Amino acid sequence: MGNWSTAIKDSDAFSDVYGDFFELYNNGENPKEITEKILTENFEILEIDSEKNDFWFAIALAQWETKTLDENILKKVENIINSGDDIKLWAELGADKQSLTKRKIALDKFLVKLKSDREKPKPRKKEKLKTPVFKKGDCFIFLLENGNYGGSIVLAEDNNPKTAYNLIATTRLNLKTKPTKEDFINSEVLICNYGNWNDNPKIVWYAPDLFKKNYSELYEYACNISIEKNYDINNYSGEGYLFKPSSTAGWNMKSDVDNQFKSEISKPKPKKIITIKQLTKRKKWWDIF
Repeated sequence: MGNWSTAIKDSDAFSDVYGDFFELYNNGENPKEITEKILTENFEILEIDSEKNDFWFAIALAQWETKTLDENILKKVENIINSGDDIKLWAELGADKQSLTKRKIALDKFLVKLKSDREKPKPRKKEKLKTPVFKKGDCFIFLLENGNYGGSIVLAEDNNPKTAYNLIATTRLNLKTKPTKEDFINSEVLICNYGNWNDNPKIVWYAPDLFKKNYSELYEYACNISIEKNYDINNYSGEGYLFKPSSTAGWNMKSDVDNQFKSEISKPKPKKIITIKQLTKRKKWWDIF
């Protein structure tokens, strides 16, 4: 089991079950129904010797914290602890004597806690609703390392309050003065082949979480242009070059442009070209024939 952390909450199985319980609890579900759902959907954990005890510990603690501890669950946990089953399991898995002693202390304290009377249920956490950073069609600029201005264009906004992504295309703008609306409309998408990039267009669904804290000072609103096309966050390949949403994607357009332009000093720029008009304009009926 590697490094032996003897705390009740430190196993992966405990974290998964406990986290699932409170995700449902915070969404307003009844603790009894939550327990039944978790038992139904996670029955395979109960067949894994190294995880089954932690499963029951997680359920018991979650129920205790919501003042809904079932007597049968308490008895099951009490039996696991008082019988020494958990300590025996740890010994079989290779825990040393010091770890076993610490684990026994943690288990005894845990059982005392479960038998105590909690004053009131743990309050449900209200989910913090999100809004997209930018509106569809917004264009913003940023200062490049060479002193020129670069820019990006917002192709779409995801109005799901749980995610609130923006689909953003970073351009190849590299101007001595701040880009105009026409500059944005006539620009090309930045295609990256620096480092390990392989002619990848910088068209990304960005989550709002990291923007205010780490990136807001880098970008300045410039204008808004018309986006005739609609982009669905659930259809990653609709245009053939859209990226899957990522909550960890940093708002690093500036560094992407800087790195690509520096790379092009010694390396040919990508041959692939995608224009902003391709991404924003719908084909007219006369263009089809």
